[in-house]
Amino acid sequence: MLSILEQNLVLFEIFVSFSKIEREVHMAALPPLRALQVFETVGHYGSISRAAQHLGISVGAVSQHMKLLENALDATLTVKDGQRIRLNTIGERLHVRCQTAFEELRAATAEVERTKASTTLYVSSLPSILAKWLAPLMYDWNKSRGGVDIYWDTNLDDSPEREGVDFRISYGEGGGPLENRADLFRDCIVPACPPGFIQGASTVVKPEGLLDYPLIAIESKPKFDEPPSWPDWFEDCGCRIDGPIAISLRCSSSSVAVQAAIDGQGVVLAQYSMIVSDVKAGKLAVPFHHAMELASPYFVSWHDNVLYKPQCQDFHRWIIARGREQQRAIQDLVARNRGSALPPETEVVHHAG
Repeated sequence: MLSILEQNLVLFEIFVSFSKIEREVHMAALPPLRALQVFETVGHYGSISRAAQHLGISVGAVSQHMKLLENALDATLTVKDGQRIRLNTIGERLHVRCQTAFEELRAATAEVERTKASTTLYVSSLPSILAKWLAPLMYDWNKSRGGVDIYWDTNLDDSPEREGVDFRISYGEGGGPLENRADLFRDCIVPACPPGFIQGASTVVKPEGLLDYPLIAIESKPKFDEPPSWPDWFEDCGCRIDGPIAISLRCSSSSVAVQAAIDGQGVVLAQYSMIVSDVKAGKLAVPFHHAMELASPYFVSWHDNVLYKPQCQDFHRWIIARGREQQRAIQDLVARNRGSALPPETEVVHHAG
């Protein structure tokens, strides 16, 4: 009788033996890559000597690789045809597959080399956040850095032709199709209109004072998530509106709605990040200071393999820094503006809409 220790040693030796066999079988499942490459070249030229010339090796080396491949597959791949050789039926079928495989490998290698040498930065983004926030900032970034060919894409689908995207700017809690993500900022909404649009003053005393002016609404569903509505904002202010709220203009795009407000068509309930440059430029003003935060953040996502490109490394650091700056500005605005909010017990405003 074997002792417990001896039994365990026997079992361990059996396990090691099976593991070694498994590794050998797994490694033997695919013939040597060099032999396959030589075979593919021989099949392409139909001649061992021409294949040897193309590969820069001797005729004998080509013959050795062909023999090695036949031994690995346990199959004959060629037949003699006079002074030449040609592939037999098995060899022709294998050559078709090898040719396709090596064409894919060559294309993939060439793509890697092009990508390494490329100065292109491919950024996919939601249309309005690109137009009103990212694009103006990126102009200064690219001007200071120089030499980067920027491609902006506002189509966020996951079709194969968009696999080359470097970064995506998206909204929500999910990570999307790319492996990595970092939150940029959680935006807020405020009313905005041109300076002087409010009669007799630049602001209204109470939020319901805005009901006397044309209101612009953003309705982006089902394609994108909608920001809070005018009823949501009035409720967040502590002002309950009795009756429907009249909307003079409805837009599916935030950037179009902001431009309509700049053109004097009404008061828009806009995301702060999308109007901050227009407010600084004197194109828009905030008629009542109350900011309402969005439910989710904007975030940037990227593939693992993009950060070896210098322009992507720079953009990655830069966009996260700009997101943090925007987040601090929003937090300051929300903290400052909430002091202007009316208390919950504010009287109900009867509005006919």
